[in-house]
Amino acid sequence: MLICPVDLTRKLVQIETVNPPGNERRCVALLEKILTDAGFVTRRYEFAEGRTSLIATCSGGRGLPICFTGHLDTVPIGSRAWSVDPFEAEIIGDKLYGRGSSDMKSGVAAFVCAAINLANELRGGPGVVLVLTASEETGCQGAQHLASLDGVLGDVGAVVVGEMTANYPLLGHKGALWLDIQTEGITAHGSTPENGVNAVYRGAHIVTKLENFGFNVAPHHILGSASVSVGTFTGGVTTNTVPDSASVGVDVRTIPGMEHSSIKDSLAQYLGDDVAVVESTVDLQGVLTNPDNEWVREVFATVRKYHEHELEPKGASYFTDASVLKNAYPGAPIIILGPGEPSQAHRTDEYCYITKIQTATKIYQDLMRNWAEGRTELATSAESESIKLNLR
Repeated sequence: MLICPVDLTRKLVQIETVNPPGNERRCVALLEKILTDAGFVTRRYEFAEGRTSLIATCSGGRGLPICFTGHLDTVPIGSRAWSVDPFEAEIIGDKLYGRGSSDMKSGVAAFVCAAINLANELRGGPGVVLVLTASEETGCQGAQHLASLDGVLGDVGAVVVGEMTANYPLLGHKGALWLDIQTEGITAHGSTPENGVNAVYRGAHIVTKLENFGFNVAPHHILGSASVSVGTFTGGVTTNTVPDSASVGVDVRTIPGMEHSSIKDSLAQYLGDDVAVVESTVDLQGVLTNPDNEWVREVFATVRKYHEHELEPKGASYFTDASVLKNAYPGAPIIILGPGEPSQAHRTDEYCYITKIQTATKIYQDLMRNWAEGRTELATSAESESIKLNLR
């Protein structure tokens, strides 16, 4: 049973899963049908109405399987007009357009097709587990729900996250800490502002301070620098009323060595008396796999066959479900690797290259075969040393 990854990508893009509200159930129904037809054992889990995640397994039960994971939700299409229908999955030249084409329905389609294409081979060994999640974009709620269910995720030996990397293997990603910083004031009539305290002004002071804020932390040699970005600002009720509340949404991206628990307190202290409340809305730890891990070296060697240049150690600035799964699968090395274009994430006229979807499917098949054949365990030290990567 062979499934075309480009055709499957188009079908997934044509199912709208903008989060909120998400409604990933229709995507799950499509994927579950083709996976069960190929002999996979599937299980659905919902943390809310229509917010469906799927786990599919194909294994002979001998050894720990390899896990491939991806999310099914997308961000909204934005206020700017698209030149194409964001849910038509139109193909123009080598580009497949649509919301979620790069982030990350092409990655899901590629590893689902790779697993189906190799189903007969995978049944004889440790096999593969596919973890397809809801609601990654707003804080990995689907993955967190799966991890909270006793015994649902099981054990795996390694994890491939099919996120957008343009088929370049990444060793991890930064942590994400989203903060809601609230200010308080005293309401008054807009014609007599001297009788009130303007919470929006206080919020504006916070925004100005954050624009010039920098963590006194040296950049990480793989993941780069920590960052702070103001994403939202809300306040006030009517134009002629002095606002007594405002809220600033802040996105903090962290690197190894930074403790999320102390960042909230230090920012509140830095911002001073303008702050009334600081609440965490998303708190996801970063991920970083040891580049000297034997399986990681094999992944780099496999992917190197599809690249013109040597591969250097790199990480992602965005977060993934690996933030949750690394705790659910302790000790399992994690690689982020998928066909989507990182530059297209959340963009108007988002697209993915068709050739990269096809290449990703081949890479995933290679990784699944290698795992099934036990190449990681059988690799000699000489073979490991022959992988010429500058990973330190």
